[in-house]
Amino acid sequence: MSFANTEPVDQLNSFLRGEISAVETYRQAIEKLASGSSAAMLAQWQKSHEMRVSLLTSEIVKRGGQPAKGSGAWGAFAKLVEAGASVLGEKSAIAALEEGEDHGMKDYETDVAKLDEPTKAFILGKILPEQKRTHTGVRELKKQLG
Repeated sequence: MSFANTEPVDQLNSFLRGEISAVETYRQAIEKLASGSSAAMLAQWQKSHEMRVSLLTSEIVKRGGQPAKGSGAWGAFAKLVEAGASVLGEKSAIAALEEGEDHGMKDYETDVAKLDEPTKAFILGKILPEQKRTHTGVRELKKQLG
């Protein structure tokens, strides 16, 4: 029985690490682009990812799991965005954020099928709609910046 309980928690932790990375990445982009026209939108999307960190953490604890504390390998992506924002400016930072949102979207869409029904319902009802919102927002912002 523990295998059935561990598998969804492991996947939720994978999602959690991605969300922690997203929060870090947005924070770094906002710091580098503080005077940019997109900073307010980036802050909104960062808050969305922070909310997902909280929801995923609560869900993992509810299931008796230990939530991930950091982004793990995802943290390298945050460093890439920081470097891009410093050297190449707003447009490149937004493009890197879009890549991160694309990756997150693919992870959710691919991995949700592997989940048990209660976990799938949680992701589809609470997490994926927000992921779609931030994904679309960043893509639209990138188009606006040309």
